[in-house]
Amino acid sequence: MHVFMERETAIFSELEGLFTSRILFLDGAMGTMLQRHRLEEVDFRGKRFKDHALNLKGCNDLLCLTQPAIIEEIHISYLEAGADFIETNTFNSTAVSLADYGLESLAYELNFEAARIARSAVETFQATTGRRSYVAGAIGPTSQTASISPDVNRPGYRAVVFDQLVEAYKEQAKGLIEGGSDVLLVETVFDTLNAKAALFGIDQAMVELQASLPLMVSVTITDASGRTLSGQTTEAFWASMSHLPLLSIGLNCALGPAEMRQYVEELSGLADCFVSCYPNAGLPNEFGEYDETPEDVAAVLQEFAKEGWLNLIGGCCGTTPEYIRAIADACVGISPRPRPKLKPLARYSGLEALTLTPETNFVIVGERTNVTGSRKFARLIKEKNYDEALSVALQQVEGGANIIDINMD
Repeated sequence: MHVFMERETAIFSELEGLFTSRILFLDGAMGTMLQRHRLEEVDFRGKRFKDHALNLKGCNDLLCLTQPAIIEEIHISYLEAGADFIETNTFNSTAVSLADYGLESLAYELNFEAARIARSAVETFQATTGRRSYVAGAIGPTSQTASISPDVNRPGYRAVVFDQLVEAYKEQAKGLIEGGSDVLLVETVFDTLNAKAALFGIDQAMVELQASLPLMVSVTITDASGRTLSGQTTEAFWASMSHLPLLSIGLNCALGPAEMRQYVEELSGLADCFVSCYPNAGLPNEFGEYDETPEDVAAVLQEFAKEGWLNLIGGCCGTTPEYIRAIADACVGISPRPRPKLKPLARYSGLEALTLTPETNFVIVGERTNVTGSRKFARLIKEKNYDEALSVALQQVEGGANIIDINMD
C-alpha cells in the first residue's frame, strides 16, 4: 500500500474537520429512484447501443452514457434532501460485473462519466445554494466472490481470482479519480478478499495517477448470523481493515436499521476512524419491496446517533430523497461520534478476531505450513495440490493452533 496511506492531504483534513464537527449525510438508493422513471430497453440502449447483442435493461450504470440527465437529476434531488455525499452511479462498473452485459470494455468510460456527472451535480448545487458537498466514487463488490466457489461440487474452483479483481478495481478507480471523485467508497463488502483486491487496485491506480483520495469502506452483514457472506464477524472484518488509515468504516445493505443495531454498536466501539451506517428501508417483503417509512428509518437512526455511534448516515436499498430528508431532519444537531483512542494491541483475523492483550495466555502458532520447514508442505505446493496443502493447516487448527504461520519463502 502506498498513496492512500497518507492522511496529510487537503481533502482528508477538510473532511476530518467536518466529521468532527457534525454528523454528515450520505444519499440513498440510485436503483429505487431509477425505478420511478419506468425505463425500458430502448431507454437503456439509446442511440449508441441500439444494436448491442445482449439485453441491457437493468444495467443501471450504463445510463450514465445513455440517460445522463436522469442520473444528474437524481443526484440533485439527494443534495436538496440534505445529503453531504452523493455516490456515483458505478456500483457494477467493473469489467467483472459488466461482462454480464458484454460491456466490459466500457469500464473506464463509465466510471469517468459517472464521476463527471456527479461532479457537475455538486458544482451546480453549490453555485445555487452555496453549500459544499462531495462526490463518493462508488465501488461495489462485483458479481463474483474470490473466497467461495460458485460450484458446490468443486469447492476449490473460483470464477474469478485475486489478480483479476485487482486489475478490474484498478481500472474502475482510475475512471472515478480522473472523473472528479472526492473520496472512494468500497461498499457492500460481502467477501473480504474482494475488498482486499479493491484496496490493492485502488492503491495501484493512485500510484500511477499520483493521486491521494480518502478511502471509505462499508461492509454488509448478510443475515441474523452476524457474519459477512464469506463468514467474518464484524470484529474480524474490522481487524482485516484496521491497518489502513480509513476515513470511515461502516455497514450498509442487507438489513434494515433495527437489525443493524448490535453490529453498529460493536463497530462503533472498535474503530478508531469515523463510522457510517446506511441501511435498507427495512427488510424486503414477499414482493421484494420495502415497507418501512422514512419516519420509521429516521427514528431508529436517530437513536443510533443519540447513542453516539455514528458520524455518517444515509440509506441503501428502498430509500429515496424522502428518507434522506427525514434522516437529516431527525439527526441534525446531534453530536457526532467521538473517535475512541485504541490501545496499540496486536489484532488478527480469520473468520473470528484474535486480539492479543497483556492478559492473553500462551498463543499457539501452527508452523507446518512452511515450505522451508516441512518437506510434505513444500512438495504439495510445488505439485499445486492445494486441497491437501490446506489439510495441513486444518490439522494444526484442529490441534489447537490460534494462528497459522504460512511461509512461502
